[in-house]
Amino acid sequence: MAQSAATHPNLDAPSSSGTVDSSHLDQSYAGFTRFELELEKSQFVQALANPYYLNHLASQKLLQDSTFVAYLNYLQYFAQPKYTRYLSYPGPTLKALELLQQERFRQEILSPDIVAHLAEQTMLSSVKPK
Repeated sequence: MAQSAATHPNLDAPSSSGTVDSSHLDQSYAGFTRFELELEKSQFVQALANPYYLNHLASQKLLQDSTFVAYLNYLQYFAQPKYTRYLSYPGPTLKALELLQQERFRQEILSPDIVAHLAEQTMLSSVKPK
């Protein structure tokens, strides 16, 4: 029987070297590539660009959970160009993933002032002429 997506051994955490191995994303599962199955995660990843959502995660103490933090580290494969193209707002999304790797940011996102500042910066960056 094929291994289910939920039990894939490479999904739990980055390798011992601290890097994320995304080679498993090209493997086939029931006719779908691993990445096609992972696209659902792109919605969650994109939600991380919302400072109010980050504040909610922090208020629920998820950003203090080492397993959740490892999962956020794993999701950094979205920064690879072949996966970034699946993100609607790659700039803010990838910046949030980067910031979430810092313990200090995970603590400071509880501050309403920090959340408001990030929300303002996100809005300003989305209306700047290209």
